[in-house]
Amino acid sequence: MAEVLISADDLVTFMKSEPCVIIDTRNPDAYAAGHIPGAVNLHEIFTFLATSTPEGMDELKKKFAAAFGGAGLSGSETAVIYEQSMNSGFGQSCRGYFLLEFLGYPKIKVLHGGFEAWTMKGLPTTTDVPTPTAASFVIKPEAGSILIDAGTMQGALGNPSIAILDVRDVDEWIGESSSPYGKDFCPRMGRIPGAVWIEWYRMMKPTSEGPRFKSKNEILAECATVRITPSTTVYLYCFKGARASNTFLALKNAGVADVRMYFGSWNEWSRDTKYPIEEGLPLVGEKQAQAA
Repeated sequence: MAEVLISADDLVTFMKSEPCVIIDTRNPDAYAAGHIPGAVNLHEIFTFLATSTPEGMDELKKKFAAAFGGAGLSGSETAVIYEQSMNSGFGQSCRGYFLLEFLGYPKIKVLHGGFEAWTMKGLPTTTDVPTPTAASFVIKPEAGSILIDAGTMQGALGNPSIAILDVRDVDEWIGESSSPYGKDFCPRMGRIPGAVWIEWYRMMKPTSEGPRFKSKNEILAECATVRITPSTTVYLYCFKGARASNTFLALKNAGVADVRMYFGSWNEWSRDTKYPIEEGLPLVGEKQAQAA
């Protein structure tokens, strides 16, 4: 795949030579306090909750095709997406990357290190709000295969050829909280049966300039702890597709070929009792005995 991550220094040069639409995914107050010159604020990239029904997927496509088109993306510009930092926005810039991939947009970059990387370099910011020229955004339906619905996820249960990867925070994984928005935000706590777990933070490491993605081999080493290899089919989920989008980008960059997202994630799965869940601590009782 083409390199998606771009450093702040490289972005300065890139913006001078290539037509770009810069997209700030932070909340409106943070955006208003200062942003990269020319950046358009699209916080709904982070806040929009999707369902994986046909109607929900249709709404997702229409909403973001309109939003990205309104920001000025026609297909000839590179979309450059950023959040505050790689670990403070729950992967929201990567959620923007995933949505653009899902819609089939051809040119996408994510600012590595986010707005903090930009300001740490002393690069200019502004409070001026641009008025973008709306463009016609074309959806490529064939790109949508990277998103799976709840039925497809249910069909993967017990399939040894598919790794279901949960990347939520540890309290969600062990069933002590239902979401990042509060313990009881969703009606059920637990995880999708048979899922393996790599907390999304583990795809990154601290540096003197803030969190950055690990190298390809470091990410593959993390994957190996749950027996995921570059040839494994991986179905990702988190709570609403943001943290999983961070991991999606990490795995694709590391060369894992077939990675798909259950975008409805725990927010959808936990609310429908026809979908089974595992509760309590993993590897207890019989499973623990089998693993010993």
